[in-house]
Amino acid sequence: MAGYKNSPLVCTYTIMAICVLVWLGEIFVPGVFSAVVLTPSLGISEPWRLLTSAFAHSPSGIWHILTNMLMLWLIGRSLEPRLGRRDFVICYLLSAVGGNTVFVLLAGLSSSSSAVVGASGAVFGLFGVLLALSRRDGVPSSGIWILVGINLVYSFIVPGIAWQAHLGGFFTGLAAGLMLLRGRDRHPSGWLAPLLLLIPIAAILGVASAVLG
Repeated sequence: MAGYKNSPLVCTYTIMAICVLVWLGEIFVPGVFSAVVLTPSLGISEPWRLLTSAFAHSPSGIWHILTNMLMLWLIGRSLEPRLGRRDFVICYLLSAVGGNTVFVLLAGLSSSSSAVVGASGAVFGLFGVLLALSRRDGVPSSGIWILVGINLVYSFIVPGIAWQAHLGGFFTGLAAGLMLLRGRDRHPSGWLAPLLLLIPIAAILGVASAVLG
């Protein structure tokens, strides 16, 4: 246990563990899936689902959670040691909520009643954070853009994928990364800067409520 606590990926592994436990609950415990899944209408009436759905995955097979956890582990290996645990978690949660908020608005505007679960919006957000770090460090980021582009195209052309959450998560993560790095460079409490994104997130949710209500 001590080794786990000292791991540079403790937050990545913790998020993965929560996702697996929720997924197992969806399979074996009646009512878990319906309690955490997100739809446009539920995102407005029960906004906590913007977060809970990001820790849930399709209970009908292992492929959904397996691919998301693999991507989370791969990017967490690079990002968590560089950001630190606190800032990694902040960016992850903001990306999850921001991505799902965009899903609520855009899916609602298209009169879609689609239900969404999955960590992919948050994972796309971590790609955005990684781009912000690359920009700060002067590291070429063309490879990241290509990877993000391929995944976004895949999201658009394959039915049943919530591309709105992927797109929203990516831009939320990119903004969170830029704000975090700039804030930390200017002031010790600069890590709080990304939390200002809760204001536009709340505004988007308010617009969605007004339009869809």
